[in-house]
Amino acid sequence: MSWYEEWFWSDAYTQVYDHRDEEEAERLVDLIQRKVDPAPNAHILDIGCGRGRHARALARRGYRVTGIDLSEEAIAEARDEAAAEGLDATTSFRVGDMREPVCDGCADGVVNLFTSFGYFDDDAENERALAAMTTALRPGGWFVQDFLNAPVVADTLGASEHETEEGHVIHQDRWIEDGRVNKKITIHHDGQTDAFQESVRLFTLYDFKKMYSRVGLEVVELFGDYNGGDYEPEDSPRLLLHARTPAA
Repeated sequence: MSWYEEWFWSDAYTQVYDHRDEEEAERLVDLIQRKVDPAPNAHILDIGCGRGRHARALARRGYRVTGIDLSEEAIAEARDEAAAEGLDATTSFRVGDMREPVCDGCADGVVNLFTSFGYFDDDAENERALAAMTTALRPGGWFVQDFLNAPVVADTLGASEHETEEGHVIHQDRWIEDGRVNKKITIHHDGQTDAFQESVRLFTLYDFKKMYSRVGLEVVELFGDYNGGDYEPEDSPRLLLHARTPAA
């Protein structure tokens, strides 16, 4: 089993990232709505949707959203949460590999958020995922990708430790090796220890622009945070790219 299947399918994942909450998702979707201005009732694909917090935030604004994720557990939770909010009519979720196109030109927009990219060891497989997302876009469709900011990550790596409200102690060791940022995550709880790994390709803006050009995307705007601040390579907490496919 790959690291991302073991990690993203675990209950421990939500404990480590419990600070990534609904409010943060709303801020990012606010930015998309303000800057991209999707058409009313637009069909949006959320690739790597996880448990669906961004998909639901989009659906609350009246967009039709299809969420795709490799984790069966995450998709089941996304469906349950959407149903609990009465969003069944505007959301659908299904298990899928981001390297396989969901459709050919069925989507007005595609989002790939919270660094849900760069998982694969082979760069060609990461680009294949990007190409699949592009394939799903109609002519003139829009794409928003939210990724870590590589220069800042490289400058701020180190160990961290914190305790959750449930009393779990989470320790993270982080390092860069072979162009990837790696984490070893150790969780101590109730006298037991669980360990997981993360490994993400450390793509820079230059890398993304090259890939985008090859798959048929044109970058039209960059942001450095969820409030829409300018992207500053040495300072911004995130790299957000707004791109489009050529019009017909």
